Amino acid sequence: MTTSASGDWATPYGADTTTIMGRIDGKPLTGGRSFDILNPANEQVIGQGVAASPEQVQAALTSSAAAFETWRFSPVQQRSAILHRAAALMRDKAQELALTLTLEQGKPLAQALVEIQISAEALDWFAGAALRIDGRVMPGRTPGARQITVPEPIGPVAALTPWNFPALLAVRKIGPALAAGCTVVLKPAEETPAITVAIADAFAQAGLPDGVLNLVFGNAAEISSALIASPVIRKVSFTGSVPVGKLLAEQAGRHMKPCTLELGGHAPVLVMDDADPVKAAAASVLGKSRNSGQVCTSPTRFFVQDAVHDRFLSAFTEGMAALKVGDGTQPGMDMGPLANGRRITAMEELVADAIQRGAKLMTGGARIGNRGYMFEPTVLAGVPDDAMIMSSEPFGPIAIVNRVADLDEALAKANSVSVGLAGYAFTDSQTRAVAIANRLEVGMLAINNFAVSQIEAPFGGVKDSGYGYEGGPEGLSHYLHHKLVHHA
Repeated sequence: MTTSASGDWATPYGADTTTIMGRIDGKPLTGGRSFDILNPANEQVIGQGVAASPEQVQAALTSSAAAFETWRFSPVQQRSAILHRAAALMRDKAQELALTLTLEQGKPLAQALVEIQISAEALDWFAGAALRIDGRVMPGRTPGARQITVPEPIGPVAALTPWNFPALLAVRKIGPALAAGCTVVLKPAEETPAITVAIADAFAQAGLPDGVLNLVFGNAAEISSALIASPVIRKVSFTGSVPVGKLLAEQAGRHMKPCTLELGGHAPVLVMDDADPVKAAAASVLGKSRNSGQVCTSPTRFFVQDAVHDRFLSAFTEGMAALKVGDGTQPGMDMGPLANGRRITAMEELVADAIQRGAKLMTGGARIGNRGYMFEPTVLAGVPDDAMIMSSEPFGPIAIVNRVADLDEALAKANSVSVGLAGYAFTDSQTRAVAIANRLEVGMLAINNFAVSQIEAPFGGVKDSGYGYEGGPEGLSHYLHHKLVHHA
């Protein structure tokens, strides 16, 4: 296999470069359907993406299969070094990559820069983890016999990623797959194509052989169905909504292909009466406003014990109302726009339904202006259980604050939904912290903080929030098959 790389790979939205194309065998894809790329802060077209044709999707699969036959046997030190070099290249161009990310996704530049830095950190972590992939030796059952396990790459991977963290979620799939010796066909969201092209080109510059990482844009349903049905693909990794995840799992099941599914959440926050409500509120404002609430682990359902409810609600409402919302490229912004117009409609419907059913609007609740997808940071109090937002993840800057009498009521309400990704609690009691850890039905729990996503730790949910893990050795293991070899 040969390697290839483009020139100024980190600045796609310059005056002379407005066409964003996928990659097969390191070469840009041309000739397909074009689609507009919008800046969500002002709805202006900033580029044209090029969708892959069905024939090009098949070409990506053929390329991935051919590259796998070489890449799977490549020295692990080579794979590790390429991941490290790609991470270094991303750090070198971090400011430019962050601007690209903000222009097409909307988050403030400071948050975009953090995403690029964490993405590079993820690649470095998996580069190190690649060197620690090993098997084991077991005693034979007869004289002279020996049993060993040999870790092998599972095969070419279909990686399907959304628009909310388009850099980080891409590398959290690419990193472990390449470390294990798998090849990848990446299908990102059409809203955020340029940042994933930049990542693919960084890998090319880092020396990744052509065909190991192929990148295609286009209709999500058509491409995902084609990838999953292909005998080339041996694993599916998807981050997105619960309904789509269930559909993909059903398709993968028909073809006996394992999945990693990181799906939606509706994260509860338990604020106990032994916690400082003002400090908890300040932390909650930061946690809720990150990426405009477009985070699968975003804190949304706040269950606050009677004794501290009013103080928490007052401080939280004041903090949310004070957030500065605007174009993420401008200094001083706490929140940028939502990713697209569909999110504005969803926010308006959830707020209207909650108010109609008796909830109290404490702050926000409306679109900001009529150009760009800005929405006010919103707090709803006393939301009844039958309101849509109590069971539907808003995926936006809306928070619910409801009063509870005790820990048992808080846990019952927190566990009442069908999803269980992240959960949070504020308490100074070790006894309560242990009880919450034992009884809250989530895949990840943070106590007195909102940090549940670190690359060295497993990231995944329970119930309808999916299965499998990203991050940590648990995430890497999903890209490996452990073959038993018995010498007699």
